Amino acid sequence: MRLFGRKDAEDDGGGSSEDGLAGFWTWWQETRPAVDALVAAGDTAGLEDLVGPAVAAVHPDLVWEIAPGRNAMHALVVTSAGDAELRPLAHRWAKAAPPADLLWEFHPSRQANPQAAELTLDVGGFDFALDKLVLGLRVPRNQPRVDVAAYHPIFAELDEDVRLDAALLALDWILGEDEVARWVGEITAVTFEPIDAVAAPHLPAVVADLASGYDEEEWVLLEGQTAGGAPLVATARYPLRPVDHPLFDQHIAITLPYAHRDEAGLPIGESLAALRDFEERLAARLLKLRDDAVLAAHLSAEGQRTIHVYADPTGDAAIHAKELIVSWEEGEPRVDVAADPAWTAVSPFLS
Repeated sequence: MRLFGRKDAEDDGGGSSEDGLAGFWTWWQETRPAVDALVAAGDTAGLEDLVGPAVAAVHPDLVWEIAPGRNAMHALVVTSAGDAELRPLAHRWAKAAPPADLLWEFHPSRQANPQAAELTLDVGGFDFALDKLVLGLRVPRNQPRVDVAAYHPIFAELDEDVRLDAALLALDWILGEDEVARWVGEITAVTFEPIDAVAAPHLPAVVADLASGYDEEEWVLLEGQTAGGAPLVATARYPLRPVDHPLFDQHIAITLPYAHRDEAGLPIGESLAALRDFEERLAARLLKLRDDAVLAAHLSAEGQRTIHVYADPTGDAAIHAKELIVSWEEGEPRVDVAADPAWTAVSPFLS
């Protein structure tokens, strides 16, 4: 049995609710016998009426799905469906879940299904059999992604949005939703079969080969210009992806003005040494908090360096940052803390 759905935001007034997140699992414990009975009876309408409002109380834009479990008989999936703003909420929902048992397990994203090729869905009144889905794959040079052109014989009968939704759902089931976010770049749903297309089940092997080239932590040095045209130098973690740290939705920006700079406004001499020392001390603290925070990037321009850290807001990373800047002696340092689940502050560096 497979069931999935979304409660429309207009039915609920929108917005998220901490009470909804905390209350969901109380509701689950109280209502689970009824859910079990509906699943056993195959009553999809009853499940929609029962589960849908409970998920919508967490957030009306979350998508839920009951699917075959990996270890348990069933899996309840509550996912952001690719919405980076909601991904942390879905992961906090799963983190608060009770331990899995023989009947139920819980996931914040769609899991790869080894039997995906055997699935057939109704899409726009047509049978969308995944064993007929083929993919044109392209790996851009020196890029940690594979671009996908998906083709299915029914795509010519569907409008563009429906085709794309079907392709995205299929990729989630073939590869796993988080792996799609990590490794799949541009996705198109085409009405003609791409040259050198391969059967969709080959995608995991292609991605595994691509991922093997990024086993080690890497940093890249980038040069550019500010909005005002001043030279800018940045260093960023590579690949840099919010999906790798789904609970790190707190952005901590540490701004350090420096006194010694060249004609381009970039740090030199004593200032460069002081910045390196500060970052070493910051890195040492973050190492102790590695389950709570990550250094994403830093950039220097026009006499100041900005260091971007992302953290779990329930942790102490922001406190450590504020403690560290007290020792900075070149100008007035600053720490700004804000919610940023989509990592928009470092969007130019995202892979």
